[in-house]
Amino acid sequence: MDKREARQRIEKLKETINRHRYLYHVLDRQEISDAALDALKYELDILEKKFPEFITSDSPTQRVGGKSLDKFKKVEHSRPMFSLQDAFSFEEIKEWESRIKKLIPRLRSGQAKKMDYFAEFKVDGLAVSLVYEKGAFVRGSTRGDGKIGEDITRNLKTIQAIPLRLLEPKTCEIRGEVFIAKKNFKKFSKDYANPRNLAAGSVRQLDPKITASRNLSFMAWQFLGLNKQNEEHEELLRLGVRPVPGKFCADINEVKKFFEKIDRGKLLYEIDGLVVGVNDNELADEFGVVGKSPRASIAWKFPSEENVTTVEDIKVQVGRTGVLTPVAVLKPVPIRGAVISRATLHNKDEISRLGLKIGDTVVVARAGDVIPDVKKVLKELRSGKEKVFKMPLNCPVCGAKAEEDKGEILLRCVNQKCPSRRKRSLQYFSSRPAFNIEGLGPKIIDALLDQGLIQNSADLFELKEGDLIPLERFAEKSAGNLVRSIQASRKISLPRFIIALGIMHAGEKTAQVLSSRFGSLENIRKAGLEELESIYDIGPVVAKSIYGWFRDDYNRRWLDKLLKYAAVQNFKAGKKKKEFIGKTFVLTGSLSAMDREVAKEKIREFGGDVSESVSKKTDFVVAGENSGSKFEKAKKLDVKILSEQEFIKLLS
Repeated sequence: MDKREARQRIEKLKETINRHRYLYHVLDRQEISDAALDALKYELDILEKKFPEFITSDSPTQRVGGKSLDKFKKVEHSRPMFSLQDAFSFEEIKEWESRIKKLIPRLRSGQAKKMDYFAEFKVDGLAVSLVYEKGAFVRGSTRGDGKIGEDITRNLKTIQAIPLRLLEPKTCEIRGEVFIAKKNFKKFSKDYANPRNLAAGSVRQLDPKITASRNLSFMAWQFLGLNKQNEEHEELLRLGVRPVPGKFCADINEVKKFFEKIDRGKLLYEIDGLVVGVNDNELADEFGVVGKSPRASIAWKFPSEENVTTVEDIKVQVGRTGVLTPVAVLKPVPIRGAVISRATLHNKDEISRLGLKIGDTVVVARAGDVIPDVKKVLKELRSGKEKVFKMPLNCPVCGAKAEEDKGEILLRCVNQKCPSRRKRSLQYFSSRPAFNIEGLGPKIIDALLDQGLIQNSADLFELKEGDLIPLERFAEKSAGNLVRSIQASRKISLPRFIIALGIMHAGEKTAQVLSSRFGSLENIRKAGLEELESIYDIGPVVAKSIYGWFRDDYNRRWLDKLLKYAAVQNFKAGKKKKEFIGKTFVLTGSLSAMDREVAKEKIREFGGDVSESVSKKTDFVVAGENSGSKFEKAKKLDVKILSEQEFIKLLS
């Protein structure tokens, strides 16, 4: 191949590679496989090495190259790169609109045309500026302080979604967001708190090869120099740059509709809200700037999953199995629409890991329906008045010595007559997965214990109406209803009875496994340790817990008394169904045709599993009446949703 042929082939290869880059990164289309595209890049690389005089700065082979830098140069922006004020509700958005309209007389008086808007996704990444001269990418920089950023051109060249040459020879500046897709972030999640931190850390690597290895992407949200924001997005597409998804909105109510239709679960990248701006750029300039934020734009963010507050105290709760759990008492703070005043600290090792003291300023998180959690201590905000917390040596309720479990990080009250343990055991015993005693709430349990009417759950079945009527809030009718509810619960399936026993480590799934394997309570009681350990899904820790529970004298006496009243049905394993085997179900809302716990038993009996939370691993969500956040999450994750009627049909 002579020089003329080589030059022609190189230009053709560059043109073809850039075209497929455009199809994939801008139009979300792929006409050839990744392997085929790699082969074209490889051929181009070989030819350019053989004919280096034909290498140009916009060649796909020049995305990664050169030695590591010692530091980044400073770059002054042609126009400031502003940050935005935040809003968290539509009311705040309306207040913002009303506020800025008052600044310009013709808008205030209603003489001007109605103001329209452009709303676009607020991608969770790092803002950057790209400068093109006659269509060629010549410089890229960070936002920095808004006026001066850092030159990260070499790192930005490694990002395939950033064109090294525009489709037209324009001299212009484009601003946008460097981000990482959800699937690519997973392998970095141990080292980075969120995708934004990863993007920021990656583009500021002194070695561009490290940046290239992160598989970052880019979308643009501004093309400087045009009159309308919607025109900017059209121009970006025409030049071969992918714009951030956005929408022209004739009024603020259209912005609201756009916000409410966002389905974050289906997006391949993280966003934390919408950027709402006046569509007319000339009018936007008239509004001016306050501080470092333009008045004509605002960030409408989703309800926060995190917030910052202070730890006012640390209390220790005693659970039904005696585990002592430290709980942070917080200065109340709103997170995801709820006011949070407490957060679990799990155990003493977690407090040590966090380095937490009473009085510390902390970051608290609440994702979905999960119990609030202290994520981080902001130690730099300490005043010196913070106090070190130590787990108690004795149970804070009964005073018994707290023992540390061997091989665990937990402290436990071993006094089985501990009031806190008794109360929580009774709550668990009467809960829906166990005996499901309607009307027996925490306050009534407290009253029964305080008056000495019961000592343990077996005593519940001896209660008479006359015992209850003297209690506060009890009339003859309500007393009769509770007694009937207790007696109606006596007939119980084997899995639910095992759950009610409250054996440590033995939850709903373990109860189903034991029932299926042994068939009767008597067989479970007689099972040896080796036999229990040999069961699939039951490990040595769980097996030892079950074996030890049935051989404890206190438990045996209580169980014998309980069996005088409870009619435990032997387990008859049904035939497993292929529609259920290996499938995970989540139940949400209220079911009218059957009790939720019965539905769970049926699912497990037929070979399925039941989870309390919706994830990508969920196969079916059974939606009853008044389904809530689980139903919405299932829609976002495209999980198959069954109505109650469809579920019953599947069972039959």
